[in-house]
Amino acid sequence: MILTIEKLIYGGDGLARLPIDAGQSSGRSRGKAVFVPFVLAGEKIDASLVENKPGYARARVNEIVGPSLHRVAPVCPYFSQCGGCHYQHASYEHQIEIKREILRESLKRIAKLELPCEIKAHPSVPWHYRNRSRLQVQARPEFAAGYFKLASHELFPVEECPISSPLINQAISALWKSGRAARVADGICEIEFFANADDTKLLVELSCAPHLKRATARAWMEEFCVAMPQIVGAVAFRQNANTMRELLISIGEPQLVYQTRYASFRVSSGSFFQTNRFLTDELIDIVTSGRSGDVSLDLYAGVGLFSTTLARNFRHVISVESSQTAAADLAYNLPTNGDGIRSAAEQYLEGHSRTSRAHADERPARSRGEFETGRVGKGKLPQNLHTPDLIVVDPPRSGLGGRTVHLIAKSGAPCLTYVSCDPATLARDLVPLLAADYRVDEVHLVDMFPQTFHFESVVQLVR
Repeated sequence: MILTIEKLIYGGDGLARLPIDAGQSSGRSRGKAVFVPFVLAGEKIDASLVENKPGYARARVNEIVGPSLHRVAPVCPYFSQCGGCHYQHASYEHQIEIKREILRESLKRIAKLELPCEIKAHPSVPWHYRNRSRLQVQARPEFAAGYFKLASHELFPVEECPISSPLINQAISALWKSGRAARVADGICEIEFFANADDTKLLVELSCAPHLKRATARAWMEEFCVAMPQIVGAVAFRQNANTMRELLISIGEPQLVYQTRYASFRVSSGSFFQTNRFLTDELIDIVTSGRSGDVSLDLYAGVGLFSTTLARNFRHVISVESSQTAAADLAYNLPTNGDGIRSAAEQYLEGHSRTSRAHADERPARSRGEFETGRVGKGKLPQNLHTPDLIVVDPPRSGLGGRTVHLIAKSGAPCLTYVSCDPATLARDLVPLLAADYRVDEVHLVDMFPQTFHFESVVQLVR
């Protein structure tokens, strides 16, 4: 059938409508929604249905009958088969406009928010931007390494990745060379490469099957490190029957030093760090520029990417992180006027709202790198700790959640910066924040993931 693409939606698909008589109730006022990958708004396509559910349908493109002016030839030979990229068929300038419109529409539809300002877009270098890439691996019956196929968990072999850094591509090539020589140990299921800021050093993390022996894993890791002298360390984990990860092998340094414009960060294997090597400094600037005061609170702080810069202009920075690995890096990276708390954001806010602050200025000092669950002060904490001047949140894709939003609104903080990787959960969380008298001051679209449907957004709120 011939379909016309109305718009692109979050997730990478285009939205079209089936004819009223195409397998749906005649009582519908308009055609059933049909989702089609690798198309652009306004295009007319010849399509075939691949799935027809009561509420929606999915289709594949047979032919682009009327192509968009923004359509370009994909760079990657694996595009549309590998599930990693979604927008290589669109010019990069148009990708930014697609994402800007998706963000604007999500805020309007879910949060009922008509933006009082323009969405400021921050584009990236469109290729070789990723400093971290994770590949699936199989050693038998025939070696393969790559990503999952589109909409599946089936391995799709790739020997190069144009959105990954040059050093990571060099490592992928070395991995294939080892695999073709039947040197890769059977039982290595996944390998992740993490490159430093100038793309000169690598940290490698392996996920291994329960049957893989420690000596076998070590032998291959040592051999691979010889083939790739840029590797500073390699860590292997084995999945146990109870789904817990067990440290199997550690060679060299289990962390990497990542240098930004403002500070260097220790990032250990398993700690989160932003994946776009060209936009890290710009993201820091967007979140921290022009912010100053007595106390800032950084929730979901990770290894301290924002905290370390906030500490330049705030007398005290409190950083909250739940991951044990990232919390240890956070404690190491924090400057002397920062305090790290290992806790879930909601638990910290709950506990803080109940805790008396009568003796806050009597807490003991600590040295750099010391960390424990709960607040660990570095000297006298400010008396107005209960009312931070700024709260920064950078939650996972699931967003903040109702209770955390309520506690943030209750904190009385005059400024809130929300860093989001999902426009739908961002919009959902904005509803109660706007009801609590916060108003949107600035909205930024930071394109951390060119060629894909993913992006970061930063919303600055004041009250």
